[in-house]
Order: sequence, then C-alpha cells, then structure tokens
Amino acid sequence: MARIVVVGAGVGGLATAARLATTGHEVTVLERAGTVGGKLGRYVHDTPAGSFHFDTGPSLLTLPEVFHDLFEATGAKLDEYLDLTPLDPIVRHVFPGDGPTLDSCADPAEFAARVGAAFGERAAADWQRLWRRAARVWDASHRDILCRAIGSPLDLATLAWRLGDLAAIGPGRTLRGLGRRHLSDPRLRMLLQRYATYTGADPRRAPAALVAVPYAELAFGGWYLRGGLGTLADALLTRCLDLGVVVQTGATVTRIDAAGGRVHGVRLAGVAAPVPADVVVANVDALTLYRDLLPSPRRLAGLTDRSLAGFVLLLGVAGESGLAHHNVFFPRDYDAEFDAVFGHPGRGVRARPAPAPTVFVTVADDPAVRPDGHEAWFVLVNAPRHGTATGAVDWRRPGLADAYADRVLDVLAERGVDVRDRLVFRKVRTPADLDAATGAPGGSIYGTAGGLLRPANRGPAAGLWLVGGSSHPGGGLPMVALSAQIVADEIGPAWG
Repeated sequence: MARIVVVGAGVGGLATAARLATTGHEVTVLERAGTVGGKLGRYVHDTPAGSFHFDTGPSLLTLPEVFHDLFEATGAKLDEYLDLTPLDPIVRHVFPGDGPTLDSCADPAEFAARVGAAFGERAAADWQRLWRRAARVWDASHRDILCRAIGSPLDLATLAWRLGDLAAIGPGRTLRGLGRRHLSDPRLRMLLQRYATYTGADPRRAPAALVAVPYAELAFGGWYLRGGLGTLADALLTRCLDLGVVVQTGATVTRIDAAGGRVHGVRLAGVAAPVPADVVVANVDALTLYRDLLPSPRRLAGLTDRSLAGFVLLLGVAGESGLAHHNVFFPRDYDAEFDAVFGHPGRGVRARPAPAPTVFVTVADDPAVRPDGHEAWFVLVNAPRHGTATGAVDWRRPGLADAYADRVLDVLAERGVDVRDRLVFRKVRTPADLDAATGAPGGSIYGTAGGLLRPANRGPAAGLWLVGGSSHPGGGLPMVALSAQIVADEIGPAWG
C-alpha cells in the first residue's frame, strides 16, 4: 500500500483518487479551494422569484462511456449517481445573415441530411467525406494516444500507425487547412474551426488531427446532467469518501518535496510539518507545477503557448427564449476574433477583447436550475487570458469587465437575441476570476494551446504524476477522466 497525495480536487484528481483507493492505496486529496470540482464550478443566485443555478465550467458531457467505465472500475454504477439526458440538438449553430440555422445531432446520417437541407447537397457530400476522414483519425487517436501514456514526440513517432492513419491525421496540416480542403461552404468551415476552441487553440494553427473532436461529439452524442454538470463533482466526491479517501479542502500545497530525484511528500501553507507521501499526483496546471510546486525551468519553457480563456455572463432572464440547450452565434469575421484574442506578441500586437466575438449561450431546460417562468443563461465568449503580457489582457482594469459585458449583450441583440430588457440580474466572470477561483494561470482554460502533445503524465521525479486538462491527453471532461485512468494504471494496484 502506497501513501498517495493528490494535489487538487478537480475531476481528474477525484477520478484518480477513486481509482487508486479501489486498488488498495491510502489516498489523501488536498484542495486549495473550499469546494471540490475545480473548473467544474457552480454558482447560485437567489432572487425574489427563486434561485438560479449555473454551471460555470463545462456545460456538455461527451463520451459518457468513459464515465460509466470510471464508476464501474470503482465498484458502482454511474446511473445510481447521475441522471444523464441526451441532447438533440447537441448544438444549434446560428450563422451570420438571415440564412438557416443548423442543429447538430448524434445520428451521422440525420446530421448529413440536416446539412443538405440547410446548405445544399454539395455541402452534405462534403461533410460526409470529411466525416469518413474524421472517423479514421478518431480510431487511430483512441487506439494509440488517448488511452495510453505519451511522454514525448518519440513516443508518437514509434506508434505503429498505418499509412492510411497518417494520411488522415495529416501531420503539419491545420484544422483551418483541412476545412478549406474538404468543405466548400464557408459556414461548415466555421462550424469545424470552432472545435479548435475546445482545446483552447486558434484554428489557423491547431493541428488537423483535432477533427477527432467533432467526431467524438457527433458520433457518441452530447449529454446534460439533470441538476447541472456540477453534480458530477458531487458524485465523484461521494465515491471517493465511500472508498475511504480523505478529502481536505482549504489546504494549499506550496511545494512538493522531491530530494534525491523522488517525491517524499508535500508542504502546506501555514503548516510546519510536511505531509509524507510515496506518490504525488498533481491535478494542477502543469505551469503551476513546474513554476511553483516543483520548479523545472526546462519543462516550464515548453508551456509558454497558453490557451485562450473565457469571458462569462451568468444571466437571470425573465420569460422563455425558445433557444436550444446549446447555441452558437457566429460572427461575420471569424479571423478578426482570433486576431483579437491571441494578438501577435511576436509583432508587438497586443491581445484584446474581440469586438464582435462568437457567442455561446447555454440554456438548460431543467426546473432544478431556475424559477418557473425564467431561464438561467450561461453566456461565454472566447477571451484573452488575464495578465500584463502582450498576449494577455488585464481584466482587473477598472470598468473593463462591465463595459465588455455590455458589448456582449449588444452583440447578442445584433444577432437577433435581445434580452437586455428581460434581465433579472447579471453576474460577470472574467479570466482573472477563473484564475483566482481555480488556480488556472491567467484563467487559461486548457493550459497550453491544443497541440497533439501535452505535458507527460509521468513527472521528472520518481513517484510524481500529472493528471487533468493541462496534461496528456488534454482538456475536456472525458479526456480528464482518461488521464486519471492512465495515471492509475501506471501507478498500479497496492498488491501488484
């Protein structure tokens, strides 16, 4: 039996803790915040009309089998803890102008038919060709990358990929380039490019292999959890406690002790004595790990390309909107949005809030999250991370957050959804707020921007492991759960 300390009680940390406890280890989870869940956050706003409940992080569950496997591996059934509801549409796409909208779904033939009805038969045929390629990329990725430890480019190079797999993955090609090659309709190109933001990346630079992201969403479906996705954190916490995991909140780890090339424990703020450990699992951003907890200048140097962040409005809205669960309102100029959000630090061009961004609106049709006759809106736009560097924005600058919130509501009104006179309240959350609440440096949602290689799960000291969205295999709830599986499998059972 190993003494294992998990630093951080995000989904990755809790999932790893549950798996390791099931295999006989003594596990303690230390979380700096007062609650568990990490970026899977929640917010409740009480009004005379009633309470509004919001997920402040992920709003969509994909690849539910990953979570069924997680709960079964720890001796439970997912359905005993969570109420999964399939979504159709998964996302409603609203494009510039007065043309048709496009509702995505988990039936490939039906979605192709919807594409044809909206944009014509040529567009449907284009999408089906791209879909066949995406399937091959997904199969290769799932088989060779997502469920195994990958530590370096050499690990990728030694994989036994077939030539057809390599051709589909398109090394050196971008997601933007893939769309231009396969899709003649600019609206479908825009739809495809949006998936680069699922990894925090600019589609003009993101690898073409990210075509696997829409495939996973549209092949296996999108799901909502009744009561909100935050109930997943509750379920994982309950599972950990039932398995004997010690979960301590309000415990800030300040350093990992790793003298002699292996971990010995961690140090806590305000506590003189170290917490001993044979194994440490870091469920923190890799930047935080290698900058603060176990300084490693060489590894830190590879983490400078930070992902985008998000600017959020939590709105209490009177009346009913008729919107789908997930809605995307695209701009006329997608390039201008990414030019603004990322800037061009190499040329001295500063990042800035996009004046006309893509707007994502989530409206859950769930009586548990809003009073009768009202809706709880989660509104998200891509935004630069918080900071003072050229590629960041100081979101603490007086007046900036409220002024940009006004602008986002104006943009929604310009795109046909005006709720400015129906607001019961609004709450603004900037990348600086995400940084403060979760420790995500600068509020970058995904750590580094989405390439094929993330920081390795195995750390530089013996007994140190990385789990979560900033490490392999990447961000998003299912990927984080897979990282937990990889790490738990690598550590092995207590009786092994």
